[in-house]
Amino acid sequence: MGRSRTSIENPSLIYDFKEITKMRLAISVVFSSLAGYLLGVDVVNMKTLILLALGGYFMVGASNAFNQIIEKDLDAKMDRTKNRPIPAGRMSVTTAFIIATLFTIAGVAILYTINKQTAMFGAISIFLYTCVYTPLKTITPLAVFVGAIPGAIPFMLGWVAATNDFGIEPGTLFALQFFWQFPHFWAIGWFLFEDYKKGGFFMLPTGKQDKGTAVQVMMYTIWTILVSILPAFGFTGKLHLSIPAVIVVFALGLGMLYYAIQLFNKMTEKAAKQLMLVSVSYITLVQIVYVADKFLS
Repeated sequence: MGRSRTSIENPSLIYDFKEITKMRLAISVVFSSLAGYLLGVDVVNMKTLILLALGGYFMVGASNAFNQIIEKDLDAKMDRTKNRPIPAGRMSVTTAFIIATLFTIAGVAILYTINKQTAMFGAISIFLYTCVYTPLKTITPLAVFVGAIPGAIPFMLGWVAATNDFGIEPGTLFALQFFWQFPHFWAIGWFLFEDYKKGGFFMLPTGKQDKGTAVQVMMYTIWTILVSILPAFGFTGKLHLSIPAVIVVFALGLGMLYYAIQLFNKMTEKAAKQLMLVSVSYITLVQIVYVADKFLS
């Protein structure tokens, strides 16, 4: 993992900007927000869609930049992160802080132009990620529970942006992405266990690559599947799933559960990496199915 990063001899300013804001992660978060918006809206407003994408990107970029400022000394110890702009010495803490602050102001201001609730949830997300999740990572595996809250906000945020209302529908979207994050993060924590240990991070629920962690991975995968099919049963207000869509969503969930069981059986870093990759595909495909079902059924 770390080798490809460190082999970059002279990363450009653009590369460093992408790294400090974690552009790929930010884009996936924006995708979640846009999916939530499309689920909640009656008539798509392109201006709101663009504002949500921009506000969401700034929000995630700010959180990531603050995170890298706080963890700069720990990042320097890990192969995965030692070539990030701050620990590698290519960007000063001051520059990163200016980027993070400007992104925070821009993100919250843009989301505020959509509606106040969207801005409020955006601000809560930045605060929890930066001020609670990041410091807890070196103290307790419970940090993952805290981190799952800002991580689950984007899908819900889209619905709130569309409706200016927080109810059962965005609550369901939040719950789906909340439970999904545990198998996703614990899979990462498993296959990067030794690297995380160098930085003093203990991300696994038992603190070890053991059966206890693997059981929890399976349990949270099952919770994710159960939440994902709720909209088919009429409990979730305006959030519906047709029978064909719920079959597809359930099948995707069983696919992810298969890899969670494989991790339990094999207990290897390779199995954990496979689960991580499958989990990323899972959440993206489920969101696509939800949106497609709304507009096609």
